[in-house]
Amino acid sequence: MSKIIRIGTRDSELALWQATTVQQKLEELGYDTSLVPIKSTGDEILDKPLYELGITGIFTKTLDIALLKGQIDIAVHSMKDVPTQLPKGIVQVAVLKRAITHDILVHKGLNFLESDAPATIATGSLRRKAQWLNKYPHHTVVDLRGNVNTRLLKLIENDWNGAIFAQAGLERIKLLPKDALQLDWMIPAPAQGAMVVVAKEEDTFSREALTKLNHKESEVATTIEREFLRTLEGGCTAPIGALAQIKEQTVHFEGVLFSLDGKQKITVNKSVPLNQANGLGEQCAKEVLQQGGDKLMQEIRNENSALH
Repeated sequence: MSKIIRIGTRDSELALWQATTVQQKLEELGYDTSLVPIKSTGDEILDKPLYELGITGIFTKTLDIALLKGQIDIAVHSMKDVPTQLPKGIVQVAVLKRAITHDILVHKGLNFLESDAPATIATGSLRRKAQWLNKYPHHTVVDLRGNVNTRLLKLIENDWNGAIFAQAGLERIKLLPKDALQLDWMIPAPAQGAMVVVAKEEDTFSREALTKLNHKESEVATTIEREFLRTLEGGCTAPIGALAQIKEQTVHFEGVLFSLDGKQKITVNKSVPLNQANGLGEQCAKEVLQQGGDKLMQEIRNENSALH
């Protein structure tokens, strides 16, 4: 029996690009599909930083509800937006081949990086803010929200020196400026650059279709990173970076936890054979917690609850 697989997506340009990519791959395999764009709460509330909203999965919740109500069959997400704990009844089925993981700085000239003069950088991410302040403590970081197009526009309209974006997002919708500076020192968000597709656990038809899109190496790497995040209890409320890379059957992992002001930093680096990588994310997170990360996470939780 054949059915039309209804693909749920946010209605931003980047989200639609991601959903269309999945649609094309499914149709190449002979499946019938339709796109169902849905506006998410995260796209609608633009006047508050994400961490102040206190909701994990603010960009995914609307699609989760549509999925559970049977309005769509699958949902496509930027994996870094997805909570590490999926709602009951929803399962991860496919991680597509991951794009580049780097953050980049879109700027109006880079002379300010060589100077001790004040400068202003924009980002809505606690992780990016903490890492920037760790490297440039004399700079000011202001909040920046909205989809990629909105954020680029705000950078033009304001007198900021630059704004930080994920390189993959700008590349996907062909908005990456030629002179953008790759921040190769910045540890990305867990699962940055990866797209994930979820379905209802009971929907064997859609799940069977999606398993054909899964890229094993990307799935392994993002699982390790998200395990690190989950064990630290980060969600989108703490400055946590993680990157697992697989080279010649070895997994190289780097994880980091910062204080909100970027002054404190706890890192972990580990390399293990690929066949021994099970539980690596959790193991590395426990090391961070033992190095003072538990105390730091408590301080971050206290600061966050004071915000709400």
